[in-house]
Amino acid sequence: QVQLVESGGGLVQPGGSLRLSCAASGIIFSANAMGWYRQPPGKERELVAGISRYGFTNYRDSVKGRFTISRDNAKNTVYLQMNSLKPEDTAVYYCNYGGKGVNDYRYWGQGTQVTVSS
Repeated sequence: QVQLVESGGGLVQPGGSLRLSCAASGIIFSANAMGWYRQPPGKERELVAGISRYGFTNYRDSVKGRFTISRDNAKNTVYLQMNSLKPEDTAVYYCNYGGKGVNDYRYWGQGTQVTVSS
């Protein structure tokens, strides 16, 4: 049974930083691409960053240079380091696996809320 548990969110001022974690179980973690997604209030869920099984990364344009995705296969965990946070980064953040399109997933974890506000 697949389980994805996101953590690390919170309230932060603009310009601040947060590090999100996602612990995965029930999958062969090292064999899967992993991704971070977010759903801003009143908007569709979107891909934020992805990392292949080989460590290749990709980012949506609005977070390039500010966010860094990484993975620790020994811990079955994927991370998202978020720096220089902006109010528009406010969203519920989720992780998922397999590199599918955002609308192709049937399972999502509970997510972690990130609020950027002064």
